[in-house]
Amino acid sequence: MRSILIIAPNWIGDAVMTQPLLASLKALYPESKIDVLASSWVAPIYRACSEVHEVIEAKFEHKKLQWGMRKQLAQKLAAKHYQACFVLPNSFKSALIPWLANIPFRIGYRGELRYGLINLSLDNPSKVNRPPMVDHYLALNQLLSDHSEKIATDPPAPKLNVSALAKRVVENNLAAANIAGSIYVMCPGAEYGPTKRWPTEHFAKLAQSLIDDNSDNHVILLGSKSDSVLAQEILSQVPSSRKLHNWCGKTSLDEAIALISLSQAVVSNDSGLMHIAAALKAPQVAIFGSSDPSHTPPLSEKAKVIWLNLPCSPCHKRECPLGHLKCLKDILPEQVLATLNTLH
Repeated sequence: MRSILIIAPNWIGDAVMTQPLLASLKALYPESKIDVLASSWVAPIYRACSEVHEVIEAKFEHKKLQWGMRKQLAQKLAAKHYQACFVLPNSFKSALIPWLANIPFRIGYRGELRYGLINLSLDNPSKVNRPPMVDHYLALNQLLSDHSEKIATDPPAPKLNVSALAKRVVENNLAAANIAGSIYVMCPGAEYGPTKRWPTEHFAKLAQSLIDDNSDNHVILLGSKSDSVLAQEILSQVPSSRKLHNWCGKTSLDEAIALISLSQAVVSNDSGLMHIAAALKAPQVAIFGSSDPSHTPPLSEKAKVIWLNLPCSPCHKRECPLGHLKCLKDILPEQVLATLNTLH
């Protein structure tokens, strides 16, 4: 197998969890070139994967077919003569490009009327007792190879590299902001919705405690531009805000990866940045509410998960169906601080 194309998922966390599949394919086919077609949103994840030969960025838009753009991409990809393509999203439109590009082996999970577009497939697992996402992606390599190894009981942990350029940019930005000493990164956002977001007042109390504990501690709030509102809420509740910094929306994803690699520890919700921290082996506390830590855990020996495992969770809803959000509100800042202190 000389050349393999990967159609990337659209979420940062999912993209991180595909890295073990790339590593497995590279081990099976050491001479192969693995290219990844990815949205601009997740492309930096694949630039941080050593197995990837080329990242092909596309401006995919959510819930839009973009037929003309997909046809043009398919023509360009056809010229590269890929022998196999792994279509990792479950959508119909994600399977169109490799089919239009006449890639012989088109591998993925069955779903959304993709019969014929995907010609090597597995059944999608039921939503009950779903395997960890790393295993979900890794299972696809058995369709291409008779000698692929069985998946281990413990899923392999994703690994990411840090861009030297992004690291220099971050170090310069830290110096310009007079941030020295120990850096704690807090990630208050989660794209899915409020049932994945620890309350801002809890983040604020934790940030205040860290700043009070040691005059050398700085806390940086990290996330996308849409997380800036959450960051401002946290800032407004911390009197010692000189040591609390809002970087939400102010870094590229490559720079966010670099900042996390430089941090003393990370506190996050179940989000893409949580998975990045795990893949970088940064000490971290991951807070789970409506989602299931057995399905999307941070795969790192340096990660501690806090999940209350209430009778009503995991509900996988965007809004709390019972209206109380106890799964997150009842995780107190003192518990997170105590857990953080066990990481050092």
